[in-house]
Amino acid sequence: MTTTFSVLNTMKPFLQEAWEKAGFQSPTPIQEKAVPALLEGRDLIAESPTGTGKTLAYLLPLLEQVDPGKKAVQAVVLASSRELVMQISDEIRQWGGGITSAAFIGGANIKRQLEKLKKQPQVVAGTPGRIHELIQMKKLKMHEVRLLVLDEGDQLLVPEHMKGLEAIIKSTMKERQLALFSATMPEKTAAIARGWMKEPLMLTVGKEELPESQVDHFYFVCDRREKNVMVERIIRGFEPERVLAFIKDIGEVNVFSEKLAYKGFANGILHSELGKQERASALKRFREGKLTLLFATDVAARGLDIKGLSHVLQFDLPKDTIQYTHRAGRTGRSGQAGTVITLVTEREERDLKRMAKALGIRLVKKEFFKGKPVDAEEKQVNKSRRDGR
Repeated sequence: MTTTFSVLNTMKPFLQEAWEKAGFQSPTPIQEKAVPALLEGRDLIAESPTGTGKTLAYLLPLLEQVDPGKKAVQAVVLASSRELVMQISDEIRQWGGGITSAAFIGGANIKRQLEKLKKQPQVVAGTPGRIHELIQMKKLKMHEVRLLVLDEGDQLLVPEHMKGLEAIIKSTMKERQLALFSATMPEKTAAIARGWMKEPLMLTVGKEELPESQVDHFYFVCDRREKNVMVERIIRGFEPERVLAFIKDIGEVNVFSEKLAYKGFANGILHSELGKQERASALKRFREGKLTLLFATDVAARGLDIKGLSHVLQFDLPKDTIQYTHRAGRTGRSGQAGTVITLVTEREERDLKRMAKALGIRLVKKEFFKGKPVDAEEKQVNKSRRDGR
């Protein structure tokens, strides 16, 4: 096997085979740093930008440490959304060889989930509420858990999850490992995590350690009421394969989605008020390329890895640089090309520019000219030339 990831050569054969099958030549910076640390038994707080392979950074050591002969839950991964849990569960199955696993999410049929536990999964992924519930019912035994991972940790260490998280952590044995991974790590989040850990190793992967970004950042200025029309222009003008559009107003998006569908734009919706099956169906159709456009709230789309996603559209201005980072991180993953488009009103333009400056992003203002997106400066130059004649 040709790989520069030397620690992999000491791991179980099925992990080496899966790595080779995936076609990876070398580890990402977070994988290179986190995998050896977790294999050494360290508690870990890791921050690395979106699309840099964080899931595999904890899954490789997690799967390496599972004893395939022991029929008990030995590792648990917690995530804040159903979609992210199911994505992690798919990765566990893909990389897990013969290791058994199960996913447990809120809103799912509890009886069916209890049946899953009877099959004695060795690795479990789930949302904090449902995992806590199963522990309280004494159906999920945590005394054999050797590693507990908090994925997208800054979304988990929030007031609505804290009580359940503390109970889950207390249900494990003292000698277990605890690891927290996120693309953004506010000091408050890290401080809470440190209180649960034993001399945790702090890992941070900076932008300077990553390949140069190939993501373009564009924006259009328009009135709020024009944004609906702008979405149609963007789809026609950019001709994207798929667009993930972030939107805040759930009530507004339902009506808008119907109007777009009527005009022939196949689209879907992903937000917390939809049923489990509706959300799963929309995401599946989007991943398969059957939908050009998927509207999503930030919570529903947090952490999602949608292979080959070319465009992200911010229908609403992000509230801060952290939200911008997570939204933009859905495209251009693992060094691929991507485009982030933001719609702002004149009043919001200054806020967007401030965020871009803080993030070190080159932001380009665009306008439509004869149905095609052009640089606003270029359009102004052309207009001046015409007026001069």
